[in-house]
Formats: sequence, C-alpha cells, structure tokens
Amino acid sequence: MSSRTAHFINGQWREATGTETLTVTNASDGSVLATVPAGTAEEVDLAVQAARAAFPGWAALDVSERVGYLKLAAEELSRRQNEIATIVAQEMGMPYATSNVVQVGLPLMSLSATAEIALGYPFERQVFNSLVIKKPIGVVASITPWNYPLHQIVAKVAPALAAGNTVVAKLSEVAPINAYALFSAAPAFRASRGGAAGRLRAD
Repeated sequence: MSSRTAHFINGQWREATGTETLTVTNASDGSVLATVPAGTAEEVDLAVQAARAAFPGWAALDVSERVGYLKLAAEELSRRQNEIATIVAQEMGMPYATSNVVQVGLPLMSLSATAEIALGYPFERQVFNSLVIKKPIGVVASITPWNYPLHQIVAKVAPALAAGNTVVAKLSEVAPINAYALFSAAPAFRASRGGAAGRLRAD
C-alpha cells in the first residue's frame, strides 16, 4: 500500500492540510492500493486562486506554445503507458490488456486530436464586415468519473488548456491514483499552474 499526502496546486505538490483520507481499493481483490487526502474547501479555494492567478500568463501564450506542452504530455504518457495502464486496471477493474489500449490509448488520442484541432482552429475570423475573436474565458472546473478516469481528465483538461484556460480538476475518489502519475508527468499542468483535488466536500 502507498500513501499520497499532497494535492497538486499551483503547479506543484502541496501537502494536504486536512486530516481526512480516502482509501483506494484494488477492484479485483479488494485489497488496499493506497490512501489519498480528501480535499478541503480551503484547498479547493487555493486551487481556484492559483488557477485564476496563472490565467493571464497562460492565455497570453501563443496557441502553438500551449500545444507544445500538450505534445510533451503525450510523450511522457506514452513513455509511462504500461505503468499507468496497470494503475487504472487495479483501480477500476478493467483487464490490463484492455486498460493499456483503452484507458491510456484514448487519452493519448485525445491529446493528439486536441493539439491538431487547436493548431487549425480559427480563433479569429472575418464574418462579412465583422471580426469574430474567440478568447479564453478563465478558470474551468472539471469533474471526472471513475470508469474512464484518465481519459476523462485529459478529454476535459486538454481542450481547456489548449484554448488558453486554466483548470481545477475534481478527481474520482474511486480511481484517483492515475491522476497523480499524470500531473507529475505532464509539463502543461505545471506550466498552467492549475490544481487538482481528490474530492470536493459538500460543505
């Protein structure tokens, strides 16, 4: 069993301030895989504040620079594909062979597709005598499920980052460990200085 004690906030790992933890179990045999900290309301606020502060600088980057970070993330995920596929298979019960193709393969496809679309997207275009300019909106909140945990993080976060937004992600409490590997590996998440919390408390 491993214990995680931090949340990813402001582009770095920050030790949790709350005392409550979540137990992540192996879906195949019920054994304990890890414990992770439960995010407090204050930690969620810190993540939002960090993402808001990082927004102007991230939005000011050229889309090619933002896409470059996503490509680096794809390279690192590809390098660690077997490791992450094993983590997801244990967390949510999918056989390893399928997890390798689906649970990591789909995020890699999403990163590649997002990069391609963003580079060709008309953020500015002329419509008759008007100029339509599409700009980043700010901080995006992402809530992800347990059954496609890594793919749903990437599918929500990558387009938001490519468009120039920053993100705060709420991870699945059932399958959060794969996200620790993702945020550690991906330079885009460090550069954009967003945040991730293991759980948003009801209060």
